[in-house]
Amino acid sequence: QGTRDHPPAQAALRDRLLAAVVACFKRHGAAAIDTPVLELREMLTGKYGEEAKLIYELQDQGGELLALRYDLTVPFARYLAMNKITNMKRYHVAKVYRRDNPATTRGRYREFYQCDFDIAGQFDPMIPDAECLKIVHEVLSDLQLGDFLIKVNDRRILNGVFAVCGVPESKFITTCSTVDKLDKMPWEEVRSEMVGEKGLSPEAADRIGEYVQLHGGLDLIERLLQDPKLSQNKLAKEGLGDMKLLFEYLTLFGITGKVRSEAEEMCLDLKNQRRHQKAVRVPSLGEEGRPRSQGNSNTQLSSVSQCRFSGGLIKCVQVVLSVHSGNLSLPRACLSLQASGEKVRATETQVLVATPQKHLLAARLKLISELWDAGIKAEMFYKKDPKLLKQLQYCEDTGIPLAAIVGEQELTDGVVKLRDVATREEVRM
Repeated sequence: QGTRDHPPAQAALRDRLLAAVVACFKRHGAAAIDTPVLELREMLTGKYGEEAKLIYELQDQGGELLALRYDLTVPFARYLAMNKITNMKRYHVAKVYRRDNPATTRGRYREFYQCDFDIAGQFDPMIPDAECLKIVHEVLSDLQLGDFLIKVNDRRILNGVFAVCGVPESKFITTCSTVDKLDKMPWEEVRSEMVGEKGLSPEAADRIGEYVQLHGGLDLIERLLQDPKLSQNKLAKEGLGDMKLLFEYLTLFGITGKVRSEAEEMCLDLKNQRRHQKAVRVPSLGEEGRPRSQGNSNTQLSSVSQCRFSGGLIKCVQVVLSVHSGNLSLPRACLSLQASGEKVRATETQVLVATPQKHLLAARLKLISELWDAGIKAEMFYKKDPKLLKQLQYCEDTGIPLAAIVGEQELTDGVVKLRDVATREEVRM
């Protein structure tokens, strides 16, 4: 059905990984926002091109036509407009919904998380873009997924390529959506779709292929700026100029070795360092753009420029979850899980309050209440007279590091026996 259950251990690992991502966002000065899962249908329609057919529309039951949010970008633009905000750096992690044909083996779901980071406002060219890429680099390095490569492009360059290759302007958008599939299929299949489904001439498709299969860094940008055709196209020249500036800033950040310019939409390659460098591709890490203003004064989208990346970091987290589940042969990338064999804990319980004899429920309740009041994360069995062995086994199974044991002798002496579950060492306190 295109949705998933997340068992406790997997949810805990996801939360730990996302905490590292959010920590990076906060380090760069971003504030968190939250928006409703429902939007007015008119707010979402007309914003996604061919993808609009994937919007979940809801029947009119309360006087308004609504839809489930398709992404976190349009709701953010609406938030900026409604609150008359012209400058904001924000992040948002939440679920979005697509009325898509699910393909869970390829990571396509109808309900999934997106992780957005936006710098909205009027700034000098490419400075916020460079910071966004720096953040992506920091997060991927922190997740320790192995070797990675971030691929970027400027849609103006691609549109310029279409123009000089003879593609009618009316077919720019549909041709662009086909080129974006280069991260999923070889050029031969992309070319076939261009000609067979999008109606391009074989000659135009071949000319496009000469450009979109190029890749490189600053050297490629400078070479394309000297291209006799592209250099005469105003849109492509502007895009190439900004990309050159971007790579100059990335050089100052020291991350150009992990960033490459390509025709396809911004994406990420994760290379398996253990099995012949097999690549796992995580597409659509982001884009920079300006949402269009539409609708009335209460619902129009903000026209404030936004530099953002979206979605892909959650996909990276999903890769890590797959790694932990043994579904992918990538290095285990779990931040604090680097120690071999360490289990993922579903809770953060610090101590289990246990008793070794019968009729000591009152002692357990009193002690655990004192621990809770002191801010200590604690648990206990919900049986009157549990066996001590089962209580200690529960600690081992769930990763609880300490057991506070209170028996008859401890009550008499006015102490508590604290047991280190891993080492089995005990002290009386």
